[in-house]
Amino acid sequence: MITTKLTLSDYLAIEAIYEGQQEFVDGEIIKMSPESNLNALISVFLLVSLSRFVPMTWLRHKDVEIVIAGRVRMPDLMILGEDLAAVLLASGRSTITEDMPAPLLAVEVVSPGKANEDRDYRFKRTEYAARGIPEYWIVDPARAMVTVLMLVDGLYEVVEYSGGDSLQDDKGDRVVSALFPQLNLTVEQVLQAGDNP
Repeated sequence: MITTKLTLSDYLAIEAIYEGQQEFVDGEIIKMSPESNLNALISVFLLVSLSRFVPMTWLRHKDVEIVIAGRVRMPDLMILGEDLAAVLLASGRSTITEDMPAPLLAVEVVSPGKANEDRDYRFKRTEYAARGIPEYWIVDPARAMVTVLMLVDGLYEVVEYSGGDSLQDDKGDRVVSALFPQLNLTVEQVLQAGDNP
């Protein structure tokens, strides 16, 4: 049986709403399985933590797609910025198209499995850099690590922060963001999001 692949235009023209997350990759709609409770708590914890520094209209949590070189991704968390927030609101659809500004930050919380690791560490890294997203965070509970990638001359420079085994602090490295230098979170606080008051 031969299946016809969709074009990006076909995908963006679909009116039916899928109940759950999905991405569009290589002509196919990829339905994402539900997140673990820990991953969901981590992304919400980061949303609340970052909400102290940006207007609510800039925050998006698993509800906005971004088009990148013919693919459509849905990050766990994004900080839009003023211009993108205004353009997206006026567009009428929760899709950041290639003619819109790039978000300031994209965050992915890695789910277990090689395919998920490849997607977040390899494919999205390349795609988000090509799209010009200034900062990309990869939160990896299995590795007890937060990776902060900062865009410099079109490529990401990587800084890895580890959990409680760090010599710097009994709660692990402090996560440092160029966009949010006032953020004061350790890797352990991020990974134990459900235990934070």
